[in-house]
Amino acid sequence: MIRHSVVLAAGAALLATSCAREPKTELAEASPTETALAVSPLDSSIGWGPCPALFPAGCEIAVLHGDPAAPNADVFLRVPSQYEIPAHWHSSAERMALVTGELEVTYQGQQPATLKIGDYAYGPAKLPHAAVCASSDACTLFIAFEGAVDAHAFDGSLEDSVSP
Repeated sequence: MIRHSVVLAAGAALLATSCAREPKTELAEASPTETALAVSPLDSSIGWGPCPALFPAGCEIAVLHGDPAAPNADVFLRVPSQYEIPAHWHSSAERMALVTGELEVTYQGQQPATLKIGDYAYGPAKLPHAAVCASSDACTLFIAFEGAVDAHAFDGSLEDSVSP
């Protein structure tokens, strides 16, 4: 089981310039300005776009709800099999669940963790991390950011216990 502090951010390098999308399945009207949403990462109408330049080609993101420039945006992050997500950190904490694939994640100063479909993880703000999609299938991660979405390259060692 993944410990509370060993978690996954899996390259959640999503910026405010990410592609936004409208909800595809309305479940009920929550308020005059919001509707409930149900969506699968396999939905062909999801507006996938490239991740920021910090990440190699092949990384894709889709904004599911909210504004990435404001708190509480929800996104999918998708990478192909064997894709290596470089070391980075975020200003915001992240709440995540792996939707497809198997993802190996390493947070600075902690042992690597392997997430399988359905696993939940929490990534503290400013804690550097890296990941690899270890499955033969693509890895898709649902990420809920507490603050605005950002990502910063990290050039130090993940073995150290020092934050950026």
